[in-house]
Amino acid sequence: MSVKKRIAFVISTILVINVFSQEKATIQINYAKETGDMKPVWAWFGYDEPNYTYMKDGKKLLSEIAALSPTPVHVRAHNLLTTGDGTPALKWGSTNAYTEDANGNPVYNWTITDSIFDTYIKRGMKPLAQIGFMPEALSSHPQPYKHDWQPGQPYSKIFTGWAYPPKDYKKWGTLVYEWVKHCVNRYGKKEVESWYWELWNEPNGGNGYWKGTVQEYCKLYDYTSDAVKRALPTARIGGPHVTGPSGSGAAQFLKTFLQHCINDTNAVTGKTGAPLDFIAFHAKGAPRIVNGHVRMGISNQLRDISSGFEIVASFKEWKDLPIVIGESDPEGCAACGMATNPENAYRNGTMYSSYTAAAFARKYLLADHFKVNLLGAVSWSFEFEDQPWFYGFRDLATNGVDKPVLNVFRMFGVMGGKRVAVNSDQMVPLINIRDSGVRRDATDVGAIAAKSNQSATAMIWNYHDDDTTGIPATIVLQCTGLPGKQVTLQQYRIDAAHSNSYEVWKKMGSPQKPTAEQIAQLEKAGQLEQTGTSKETIKNGSLQLNMQLPRQGIVFIKMTW
Repeated sequence: MSVKKRIAFVISTILVINVFSQEKATIQINYAKETGDMKPVWAWFGYDEPNYTYMKDGKKLLSEIAALSPTPVHVRAHNLLTTGDGTPALKWGSTNAYTEDANGNPVYNWTITDSIFDTYIKRGMKPLAQIGFMPEALSSHPQPYKHDWQPGQPYSKIFTGWAYPPKDYKKWGTLVYEWVKHCVNRYGKKEVESWYWELWNEPNGGNGYWKGTVQEYCKLYDYTSDAVKRALPTARIGGPHVTGPSGSGAAQFLKTFLQHCINDTNAVTGKTGAPLDFIAFHAKGAPRIVNGHVRMGISNQLRDISSGFEIVASFKEWKDLPIVIGESDPEGCAACGMATNPENAYRNGTMYSSYTAAAFARKYLLADHFKVNLLGAVSWSFEFEDQPWFYGFRDLATNGVDKPVLNVFRMFGVMGGKRVAVNSDQMVPLINIRDSGVRRDATDVGAIAAKSNQSATAMIWNYHDDDTTGIPATIVLQCTGLPGKQVTLQQYRIDAAHSNSYEVWKKMGSPQKPTAEQIAQLEKAGQLEQTGTSKETIKNGSLQLNMQLPRQGIVFIKMTW
């Protein structure tokens, strides 16, 4: 073989290898084929530590969250009735809403709960008002009460006297009545009618957030719902916020509660059943370390959602009732940083953002599959005040600097109107990703798309459960059903080089005391970055775009006419 032929052979071999080593995907979006409403199910957030709400970085982040959503954002927080002086700590918060005098008479103090709700209302947000936890003076097992848990310690340490049933259910009912009545007086009937009230958190299990039985929870729900409705008959109340309905224990708890609200004797009224305006359960993934890297467990989360939807759909009385996935996350402990829990190292970078995009798209599809009324899915992620920079908490921002994951919600905030048909030859089918995740060599390259009167949008991701470096995907995006002859096309990205404060921080040398100039640079890097704008010609309603998308990256397009 001559030298020229040998060179030609080597070049052709390299080209062949390159072609076969690339991820390729063809995504077809038909904007003329509507599949359902683009409901803002993503515009729900929550956190354990309610006292962070009115602190410096808490107020800043809430303002940003409110600004990114075209509809009011709902916010859920734990510990709104927990006894204490309001000093925040990880996995802890307090309001001192209820104490008793020396004679055992109730003393109500709404100062801190008002500070929390005032912060929401000022920003046009709506409380998903959690009625819990048990005040020390009402707890049937009050001591010990305040915990001093820290990351790395046994999680069970947090479950103290606040997790027990009341020693007096009537006093509990009166507390709830007084709280709701106070809110009506402070914010007005119309405003409070737009909220959702809920009882407790993750009561299944018996050794965690609820130290009582399912029967005791149902009794507490009877007293709670009766009190809420007495204070405001048009208020909306729901539950039970069990976690993990793909497991038999949580599934049975959920079924027992739903059946109770239909058929059981009400502990307060003596009548049959209890009012129920929405149903809530929680869904969590399960990341772990495999061969030195993080492997996500998106299938665990999707199975929880699937099972919860299936249970609700099985009740003819409740199948059309709104559903709130009260916590919907890659795993269970927001305050467990990656230093103590290395499986949580996904949280600072693009793994968290690409996971969020891929997971939310499937929530819409699962709701379609089971024909249920999904109202919202709470991302249990907020911020942790005065903690180390990029410590690996499950949060949306660190020290006032937005993480890449928050930019996914900025993208969702632009999507409205109707969802439209999407087909991708490399998007893992719904049932497959629910049952098995994304574990094969090929990544999950998919999209969710929507249209309104004068715009069309699409969010496209390149996701894999394994947080490893892979080759970019070459994507052919074929859009049909577009009106007019020309559109203005805007593109945005989240990847290692765009909308990514974490990568910028690492390039700075990972400073724990960044300068004012560095902080300004990080704040800018934390925003959603536009990577292009152009005028595109539409031919017979069609437009084709070609793009490269890195692994764990997201590209967002908006077309206006």
